[in-house]
Amino acid sequence: MDKGETMDTTTMFDAFDEHALEEHRTKYAEEAQRKWGATDAWAESQRKTSAYTKEDWKRIQQEGAEIREGLAALMGRSPSDPDVQAQVKRFHEYMSTNFYACSLEMLSGLGDMYVSDPRFTATYDKVKPGLALFIRDAIKIYCTANGA
Repeated sequence: MDKGETMDTTTMFDAFDEHALEEHRTKYAEEAQRKWGATDAWAESQRKTSAYTKEDWKRIQQEGAEIREGLAALMGRSPSDPDVQAQVKRFHEYMSTNFYACSLEMLSGLGDMYVSDPRFTATYDKVKPGLALFIRDAIKIYCTANGA
């Protein structure tokens, strides 16, 4: 893939088998536990995700990919554009539905993490260069507009 091309996120994880995904989950579980283990959001996320089936995860990954692709397709617009903001709202609802009650403060923190943590930046920027920063900026606008 040439620099500047977009990547179809629906196939981004196709190369990973379940063993590789479990290794990845185990590798970062300790870090996540240290950072967020004492929070209600962590407990809620653990409760919800532990009950998910393989089909649930497939649906969740597909929806997440659709949101990322939707945002990538809108990168030529301002982060404040109503269509961009609609995608951020969808992402906010996606996080709250599938993982934990995602407050505006938490959502803003996710946006910051997508830019400050090189692992997240690389993941989003594989979809389309600059996507992590675009999402962060769009999230900031969404949070401000909704009372954060």
